[in-house]
Amino acid sequence: MAEQKNPQAQPELSLSEQTRIRREKLTNLQAEGQNPFVITRFDWDATSQQIKDNFDAMEGKPVKVAGRLMSKRGMGKVSFCDLQDRDGRIQLYARQDEMDEVQEVRHRRHRGRRGRGVPHPAGRDERPGA
Repeated sequence: MAEQKNPQAQPELSLSEQTRIRREKLTNLQAEGQNPFVITRFDWDATSQQIKDNFDAMEGKPVKVAGRLMSKRGMGKVSFCDLQDRDGRIQLYARQDEMDEVQEVRHRRHRGRRGRGVPHPAGRDERPGA
């Protein structure tokens, strides 16, 4: 069976090109007064499963959930992200007009670690066939 290639896939960067890009991003962060190497602690108050189980009670209230962003899809001023934590996955919904300036800058850089967690009402956070 022949391998199918994604025509939209970005070409692989050489190691030296990757290093240059990473160092440039590091320099930009440091110029903004940020230290990307400082050890920080994020105090979360809910897991993905707790949000799904208590969606009606939590709807409209801010929650803090921590995990790894597995995917991000932008659609104009709205983005959807899949966040995976110790209990599973949840879909996050972020609107640009609901973010403060700092959150918006982080969001644009694809470095966002916080967001308003709003799961799909039916709890469908996994893609079919995944």
